[in-house]
Amino acid sequence: MRRFYGLTLQPTLFGGVSVIRNWGRIGTSGQAMVETHDNPDEAHRALRRLETMKKRRGYEVPGTGSRCDAA
Repeated sequence: MRRFYGLTLQPTLFGGVSVIRNWGRIGTSGQAMVETHDNPDEAHRALRRLETMKKRRGYEVPGTGSRCDAA
């Protein structure tokens, strides 16, 4: 089963930053989860932690390898 996983940072209206996670099977809209952090540094740390975990599971950043999703 081919899947995707997306991570983005989005500023909030109140000065915080949200980490938005999107995942699912390729060809579907998938699911989403939002974590809001008051401190931008906390949000960046959370994003890097999630990115490291997903890379260990086989996900790759688009354009850096032969595939961009987990098999």
